[in-house]
Amino acid sequence: MSSTQLQHEGFIPFRGYKVWYKMVGAEQSLKRLPLICLHGGPGATHDYLEPLEDLAQAGRPIILYDQLGNGNSDQPHDPSLWSINLFVEELQTICRTLKLDRFHLLGQSWGGMLAMEFVTGKPPRSPISLVLANSLSNTAQWVEEARRLRAGLPEELRRVLEAREKCATCGDAALYEKAMTFFYRRHLCRTDPWPQCLLRTFRKMAQNSEVYNVLWGSSEFHVTGKLRDWDIRDRLHAIELPTLIMSGHHDEATPAIAQVLHDGIRGSQWVIFEHSSHMPHLEETDRFLEVLDNFLCATESSRP
Repeated sequence: MSSTQLQHEGFIPFRGYKVWYKMVGAEQSLKRLPLICLHGGPGATHDYLEPLEDLAQAGRPIILYDQLGNGNSDQPHDPSLWSINLFVEELQTICRTLKLDRFHLLGQSWGGMLAMEFVTGKPPRSPISLVLANSLSNTAQWVEEARRLRAGLPEELRRVLEAREKCATCGDAALYEKAMTFFYRRHLCRTDPWPQCLLRTFRKMAQNSEVYNVLWGSSEFHVTGKLRDWDIRDRLHAIELPTLIMSGHHDEATPAIAQVLHDGIRGSQWVIFEHSSHMPHLEETDRFLEVLDNFLCATESSRP
């Protein structure tokens, strides 16, 4: 991000807690509408989405925030608190507090799940477009595809992951970490080394993994949390916004997963990044930003 780019940070009250946000670029832009960016996880932080801030250089305000329970936001320890409805309400509160009447909405991975729940709920403040980056329509397919990708790992590492799925405390912890790192470097982010913004997100998740554990579970391959039966396929037809779907060729959100979204959302566009996995905004940043900006500008031109 340009060092001269305007930005400010603040906190938004929500259910007796504080949610941290950052806006990069002028609040009232005469050129482009704001873009709200929803991070993944569940339970990650905004840090790894920082390359999206570069869109502000062309006059588009970019809004990032840490969902409650993580990063710079308050981190109450209450497993009963975490639910999709909570995070939908949180997003509604952010839109209302920042007085956002016309905006774009981007959700990355879990953020895409949250974005779809938000727009299908017919919120009073609805975006004019939707961007689903590396996201999914149902948990069952995600698990099926994750296990298929795991089957392509070296046998030693595959056995370690399979054993840990059966027993969360079994096996060599260091070897398990090695196996997960191998999987992530193949299907999460293929840059070498990983960008500092991604490393910051992982460090913060390691400090507090409650939201991830409660909503998702013990690993990418074994979903035991509240999202284990999540499925929005029967509501995809209700999404009538201009929608851009983006995924990576090596993505853990595989082409088969993205295909369901594309087929279910009438008129959606789908772009595959051939040299990327789950984070093309980090792996093919320039092309990602170009595709995204073109879509947002085209939407604004068709909806003055």
